[in-house]
Amino acid sequence: MASSKEYLLYVQELLREVDGISYKRMMGEYIIYKDSVIVGGIYDNNFLIKKTKSLENSGFSMQIPYPNAKPMLVVYIEDSREICEIINQVYNDLKK
Repeated sequence: MASSKEYLLYVQELLREVDGISYKRMMGEYIIYKDSVIVGGIYDNNFLIKKTKSLENSGFSMQIPYPNAKPMLVVYIEDSREICEIINQVYNDLKK
C-alpha cells in the first residue's frame, strides 16, 4: 500500500524546524533525508526512523518497512519539537 501525499504533508509539518530535511518518493513510499543522510521514511502511512545506538532503549516499537529490510522505529509522537530532537539525534548517530 502506498503512503498518501496527505501523510507526507503531515510529517513535513512535524519536521519543519529541522534544517536540511528532504524527501524522495520511492515505490509509493517516501525516504526522509537530513543533509543527504537517510534518517527514516514513510511506509504505509507510518513514520519510521532508523534505529541507532542512542535510541536502542527508547521504548519505540519496531516495524519492518518492507520484506528483507532492517527493522525501524515507529514514531507515534505528535510533538514537533520532540520529533525534531529525535531526528537530529539519529542524524548525529549516523554521522559518527
